[in-house]
Amino acid sequence: MPKRTTVYIDGFNLYYGALKGTPYKWLNIQTLWDRVLSSVYQVAAVKYFTAKVADSPQNPGIAQRQQTYLDAVAENCPRVEAFKGDYSRKRKRMEHASPPPDTVEVWCNEEKGSDVNLAVHMLNDAWKDACDVAVVVSNDADLLTAVELTAARGKEVVLIVPGHNHKKTPKRRPLSELKGAAHHTRMLRDSALGQSQLPNPIQKKGGGIISKPVGW
Repeated sequence: MPKRTTVYIDGFNLYYGALKGTPYKWLNIQTLWDRVLSSVYQVAAVKYFTAKVADSPQNPGIAQRQQTYLDAVAENCPRVEAFKGDYSRKRKRMEHASPPPDTVEVWCNEEKGSDVNLAVHMLNDAWKDACDVAVVVSNDADLLTAVELTAARGKEVVLIVPGHNHKKTPKRRPLSELKGAAHHTRMLRDSALGQSQLPNPIQKKGGGIISKPVGW
């Protein structure tokens, strides 16, 4: 019997673990899980947790590229719902690893709220009996308690670690505590990413098109 499944994606963990520096960034985060999971998992909803980034001198245009991608997902992936946390870029004085000087001023990029939002949604869905299976796409230890409580509620938890089988960056290993709390751990293969790309361009329902950013 198919299992009602909800996928919870830590967007920054997915990007930096498996997508940055690859040609797979135009990812269809709705159809991907049909390739990664067996047919017994009936994916009814995909919840994508991220934050709107800010441009920097080293990465101009990143905000517009991200928004283009979010627009493409909204237009092409009806089962995906995006939830946005906060993102800040500010100067911060920190201890210098090799003094002198004792401190050094750096740019600090901070993304807040995505892991908390993911955990709250997963637990809320478990308590409402909105799914039988929670698929967690992350490798963030901050989600451990939420994974444990979701499993204790009688829900099957599948951990998918971004970058676990990635060829272009150092392979990430599942955190032992997360792997131990989940029922199953799956690899996110490059082949699945490559075969799960959005169409380009995308014809908008209200007119106009959405095109993949140059270089993606």
